[in-house]
Amino acid sequence: MDDQLAERIRLFRESGRVRPEVADFVTAELTRLAAEGRTVTEATAGMLTSHLMMALTRLLDGGPIVELPADERIAAELSDHPGAVARAAAVAARAERLLGAALPRSEIVFLGLHLAVLARHPAR
Repeated sequence: MDDQLAERIRLFRESGRVRPEVADFVTAELTRLAAEGRTVTEATAGMLTSHLMMALTRLLDGGPIVELPADERIAAELSDHPGAVARAAAVAARAERLLGAALPRSEIVFLGLHLAVLARHPAR
């Protein structure tokens, strides 16, 4: 993880916009991705980081998470990235087990999109 992405997480944490346990969870997930050979930087994972932190915090705070039907265009895009789909499901399962935050299908789909983009950036 580069310094800019670490700074993003620090700012979310210090501002109180996300729960500390969510910031820890997302940091662990990013570390896991980097260990698997992904380039985890502000440029490649900034949007993933913010999206996941905010979604998990909303869930834990009892905020609204609207379940949207999966768009056919998104599903078609993800059909070319089965690894990203599997990774998104695994992240969602860990979030539910470790945080008690059950991500709805639409959030998992968007997480899959972020992970598909990240998969295009192998480690340097």
